[in-house]
Amino acid sequence: MVRILILIFTLTLPILSAAQQAPAGEEAFGTRSYDDYERPEACQSCHVDIYQQWTQAMMSQAYTHHWDEIEYFDLAVRHAEKVPELKGAVDGCNGCHAPLAYLAGDVPPPRPAENSRANESVSCDLCHTITHFKGDVPFNFSYASKPGRLKYGAKEGMKSPHHDTQYLEVYTQAEFCGNCHNEKNPYGIWVKSTQLEWKEGPYGQEGVPCHRCHMPKALGRNAKMAQEDMVAQHLFNGAHDPGKIAGAIELRMHPLEREVPLDEVVVLKVQLFNGKAGHKVPTGSVEDRIMWLHVTAEDSEGNTFHLPVDPKGFEGEQYTIASDELAYSDMAVPLNDPAFKGVARDGVPVGDRIFRMPYFDPDGVMTIMQWNTESLGVDYRIGPRETKIETFTWPLPDDIALGKVVFTARLNYKKLVKPVADFLGVPEDESETVPVNYATTWVEIYD
Repeated sequence: MVRILILIFTLTLPILSAAQQAPAGEEAFGTRSYDDYERPEACQSCHVDIYQQWTQAMMSQAYTHHWDEIEYFDLAVRHAEKVPELKGAVDGCNGCHAPLAYLAGDVPPPRPAENSRANESVSCDLCHTITHFKGDVPFNFSYASKPGRLKYGAKEGMKSPHHDTQYLEVYTQAEFCGNCHNEKNPYGIWVKSTQLEWKEGPYGQEGVPCHRCHMPKALGRNAKMAQEDMVAQHLFNGAHDPGKIAGAIELRMHPLEREVPLDEVVVLKVQLFNGKAGHKVPTGSVEDRIMWLHVTAEDSEGNTFHLPVDPKGFEGEQYTIASDELAYSDMAVPLNDPAFKGVARDGVPVGDRIFRMPYFDPDGVMTIMQWNTESLGVDYRIGPRETKIETFTWPLPDDIALGKVVFTARLNYKKLVKPVADFLGVPEDESETVPVNYATTWVEIYD
């Protein structure tokens, strides 16, 4: 019995010791080489379906995606060249977007067009060689990776002819995702906090982790030789997936009065309920993203009208009601253009309600450069299971036609504020309007 215990201890001790000693976060910079990690194509030979899912996911495009390339090379890298204090933070972008390059000390990595191994972005072998994360709160690529024959995952008892496998509890926890989906910038600002939002919300309290929604399980085989089982899908659908966005927020709409005299006002209430996301919406790169509520009316003769939202009067509300003022002037530094005054802040119809949290540069101007964010504004996003009510008080115009007036509320989303995208030459799919949901109601206008 003693000999068996000694043997078990001897077999497990090297794994535990290596996991404890593996460098994490900034300490891991330059401690590995590209050759330490298998290419995704090697995984494809057995994990055919999962590999194809990964190729469609943003995980496989975290470094090569067009906006990420423009933001990193044209803004972040150039900014760090002019402000050397930012270099550590800018190099750190690669810890999540091109982790193999960061671990190999290859920063900035070659441009995507050079087709280096940085293009593998968040690869299979990177994720499945993570042993733990440092600290109590995961953020800023705080993971530790131990490449080698041993691969880790969320299932016990798995066997492979190509590698060894081991179950690790961290793969079942939302904290695993927090390594890259929480980020603190050089000013100590949480510029990404998706996992923290989850933890503070009802899904975190109920123990429903990120994987449940972003890696849903379905019956299948996770490898050619595997038995049929419930398999976590590796599509990681999120902010770049129209199907995930569709219906994320429910809309309902009603008037206070169904019949309204010609010389009166119509009062509408729009309810927005986050019944789907376990974090705030929008989340992640909140500095880039914009979600807004647009309400229109169409009278019985087909004339259309735009209704602006009623202000509520809270501090910082001006950033949540669309205007045509300028912002993002801090891009002048990396663009080497002292005369640059910014571009339109919102790029959506003036008067619409915006659900956002503005980021401010050291001069107090809105920025999309999260590494240059010194403070955050009012958080007017929609939290998990939260309902917001927006009111629209509309004095009937003189040229309104009698009869039925139909009102439509549309909640729209863009991954990147369009004026910024247009100015920087970002392909249009990054700033296209993605519908989230809509609602309609009507009133009868009489003389």
